[in-house]
Amino acid sequence: MRALHRGFAAHASVAALLLGTALAAEVHAAPAPAEDTAAAVVARGTEDFGASCLTVVEGTRVTAHCRNPYPRTDRIRLHVECDPWWDLDTDSAPVDVVPADHASVTARCWKEVRSAWVTHEPADPAPPARPGT
Repeated sequence: MRALHRGFAAHASVAALLLGTALAAEVHAAPAPAEDTAAAVVARGTEDFGASCLTVVEGTRVTAHCRNPYPRTDRIRLHVECDPWWDLDTDSAPVDVVPADHASVTARCWKEVRSAWVTHEPADPAPPARPGT
């Protein structure tokens, strides 16, 4: 009986090995996805968007340093939540970060900073051209 189990285990191991090799060959044989061109991405409307921001808290002052590597203008706002209930939370005015540029936004609390974050939204697109002009 013990020899039967060993024989079965050996066959099962070989079958699993062969199956794994066949699956690996299928994965390697699959065609690579086509790379997107900039025109195709814009046409689909799935363009990458959003400035990359680093938020630094120094005592009661918060600064967001944002850099926009994408071809669309990003409108950022810094939001700061202060810890004491009587300390007013802050929402900065919107700041446009144009492509390949950077911006810094600063806000502060009177006492402690509880949290800070940056929100992003696309800046208004250019108005459409009027027909016949």
